[in-house]
Amino acid sequence: MDSEEIIEEKNTQIAINVTNITKKFKVYLDKGHTLKEKTLFRKRRAYEERNVLNGISFQVKKGEAIGLIGHNGCGKSTILKLLTRIMYPDSGTIEMRGRVSSLIELGAGFHPDMSGRENIYINASIFGLNKSEIDSRVSDIIEFSELEDYIDNPVRTYSSGMYMRLAFAVAIHVDADILLIDEILAVGDAAFQAKCFNRMREIKASGTTIVIVSHSLGQIEEICERTIWIDKGKIHQQGIPREVHRAYTEYMSKRMADREKSAPKAVEIAPEVQYEKAVIIKSVKLKDGKGNEKASFVTGESAMIECEFESQTDKKEKVSIELVIVRNDGLECYETNTFREGFALMDLKGNGMFRCKIDKMNLITGEYWIEMAIRKPDAFPYDYKEKAYKFTMSSVDRERGIAKIDHEWQFDFAYEQTGEKQ
Repeated sequence: MDSEEIIEEKNTQIAINVTNITKKFKVYLDKGHTLKEKTLFRKRRAYEERNVLNGISFQVKKGEAIGLIGHNGCGKSTILKLLTRIMYPDSGTIEMRGRVSSLIELGAGFHPDMSGRENIYINASIFGLNKSEIDSRVSDIIEFSELEDYIDNPVRTYSSGMYMRLAFAVAIHVDADILLIDEILAVGDAAFQAKCFNRMREIKASGTTIVIVSHSLGQIEEICERTIWIDKGKIHQQGIPREVHRAYTEYMSKRMADREKSAPKAVEIAPEVQYEKAVIIKSVKLKDGKGNEKASFVTGESAMIECEFESQTDKKEKVSIELVIVRNDGLECYETNTFREGFALMDLKGNGMFRCKIDKMNLITGEYWIEMAIRKPDAFPYDYKEKAYKFTMSSVDRERGIAKIDHEWQFDFAYEQTGEKQ
């Protein structure tokens, strides 16, 4: 096999080839819309050009699944729209090999006055299916959407969840060679979301090439073999998802901490409930097993929470200490109190510090807050620090949920290992 044949064979294994693409947008400061406004107020036509993508290049092999991550406005969704040819790059080239299905704006092309069944035909035809192909799939689409009782009703009578179900069901039954997904895997209720996710695994196993844009790093780790981190219009890092995600969460955590430090302090408003400040919490810190302050951990790492307090009176105060860990969406992941753990009420006087050692931080990927309280014997607080310390977790394994549960598998039958170990 000569060199030209080798190159040709290698090219046939590439489903998506993006070469040095750039894209900029005009951002109007105050744009006139009518002819009168455009004529009389020419200054309104002033604009500035913003470079969203600045020389992006990558390849995706056939059957490979990749994830695109990055902060809002970094260009992730723009890349996906360029791949679907909703828009075109200012320079550079994009090659797509095979039929493309996109889950970018679900329901684009739906007509509100037509029934769900009629909209299946309209939407599927947009994806390139002919009538006979749609006829062969329509029953599967309806069954997957679980909208059998409503399929002949106008879609304007659908709830937003029903609307999204139908659109998702159409998009995944196109039998595309390339599937492009933009932040839409949270479709419908929890049971339907699980069904969608299982379907995505089946699509991937069938050899479909997948590109996912998502802020849910766990979803990307479930499906993708590679992550591309976009930052300031360029590829900042790419590689194994859990390794890239760890670097990304540390970067975002530092970025947020720097922003909070530079932000102007808000005017302090007296709280509705005034605590009796006989004892106050001066600071709360999170440190790793070596004693270094840290705001980003990997699931399973050891940690130490330190809390410095100060008594405001000369007498001893009997107290208990409370620790709460809250996820950034408000979910209380864990709460404990020294008194309920069997410790007697403690006498505090003067200044001091207490620590809570955690052998394993078994939280799954996400952002969390530490909250601390020093409570009186009647459980009312002397002081309560809400959102005292923010930290992020990244999971090395492809786990889902809230916390990692330590476990081991045991088998009472003989078996042979098949396939590659994940």
